[in-house]
Amino acid sequence: MTRGGQGLARVAVVVRAGAAPLWWLGVVAAGAGAFVPGLTGLRIGVLGGAALFLVAAALVALTRRGRYRALARAAARAGRHDVLQDRAVTARNWRRAHRWWLLLAFLAALGSALAAPAAAGLLLAGCGVGLWLKAAWIGRLERDDDVLLWVRVDWLRKGAGRPAGRAVKAYRTTGISAGDASPGGARRRLTTAA
Repeated sequence: MTRGGQGLARVAVVVRAGAAPLWWLGVVAAGAGAFVPGLTGLRIGVLGGAALFLVAAALVALTRRGRYRALARAAARAGRHDVLQDRAVTARNWRRAHRWWLLLAFLAALGSALAAPAAAGLLLAGCGVGLWLKAAWIGRLERDDDVLLWVRVDWLRKGAGRPAGRAVKAYRTTGISAGDASPGGARRRLTTAA
């Protein structure tokens, strides 16, 4: 980066990056597990999985909200020479850094279907839904303050996906129209003039 500028990634995009892979891997694992009789039987596996889905979604969505709020309150304005990372690059970096964990979680969910059909797949899917809910909550924080929250890319290097981790000291803010992602990390819809 030139003249003291730093690379910045959207906080909500980093949070949201794992949602789709976890959701789809969970749905596939749960669907495949439904065809395995398992030790507990399909009914108990699905009911247990549904409970795990709800618990995982709630835990992931609610965890570390205080830390996110504190970092958002203390956020400083981004500098003129800071470089805003594209949404697609941020998501790709997260997925690349976590690809082996995602694969292992998927294989574990498939293997666990021998014990409780569909349960671990629904747990994975619940984690994905929890990340979507957390990203949506961050989007509400951003809309309330009329800013977008960014985190330094170099602070994400090790895990590429902990925007409220110990390495993160502070957030930066920009106006609501900066970057290519809307509040909450979704792809910004382009409006065409009539």
